[in-house]
Amino acid sequence: MPQPPSPLDFDPIERAGVLWEKHWPDEDPEVYAAMRAVTSIMRAHQILIADLDSMLRPFGITFSRYEALVLLTHARAGSLPLSTIGQRLQVHATSVTNVIDRLEGAGLVRRMPNPRDGRGTLAVITDAGRDVARKATEGFNAARFGVSSLGPDELGAVFTVLRQLRRDADDFTDRSPDPA
Repeated sequence: MPQPPSPLDFDPIERAGVLWEKHWPDEDPEVYAAMRAVTSIMRAHQILIADLDSMLRPFGITFSRYEALVLLTHARAGSLPLSTIGQRLQVHATSVTNVIDRLEGAGLVRRMPNPRDGRGTLAVITDAGRDVARKATEGFNAARFGVSSLGPDELGAVFTVLRQLRRDADDFTDRSPDPA
């Protein structure tokens, strides 16, 4: 297995920010802050997905498949229409089909006709799927989902800031106050 690269001896995002300011000196300072923030979010996403996927590798699933399993685990009957899975996970129908195909191939879910909609299909979690979801969740909980370097206040602040960004992008329509 290849060794991960050695850590850099400087922050490449901060350096990019300095260069950004140098090459676009007339911009509003908020542009520089936005560039650093967005680039940091994108890099954090890469780091977290790599870390979470490595924790899931022993189970033969990826994070997107894990999300589908957990969604099915939380469903009352252990089943949901594929369209509902797509809505809840906020992904395209093609992505849901791919995820369910992979989970079905691994014996973690099965498809069945939706009795309420003759044209629809349900994904139903199997006992093996429940077992994988439970074990993977135990691992994630123990690793604090890969963000153990942040304390509760910092995690709450990250959630609040990103929730506002998601709300402003119409990611959800709940206009109620934050639950905090």
